[in-house]
Amino acid sequence: MNEQDELLKKINELAHKAKAGTITKEEEDQQAQLRKEYLKNFRAAFRSQVEMMQVYDKDGKEVTPEKVREIQRKKGLRDD
Repeated sequence: MNEQDELLKKINELAHKAKAGTITKEEEDQQAQLRKEYLKNFRAAFRSQVEMMQVYDKDGKEVTPEKVREIQRKKGLRDD
């Protein structure tokens, strides 16, 4: 299991406790912190995927947005 899976497992455990009404204040705080961390990791992974993507039209011409191309150039992913 990776870090994201572990975070999600713990978040879900706390969510079940909250639904059952047996969650403590400390656990609520922990749940909020875990959710923030999970979302931060998710957004970083998603951003990385988008930044590495190249888009082509039906004729095979690259139409990757210029903003993404600039990011790719700064990261050394493009030669043009």
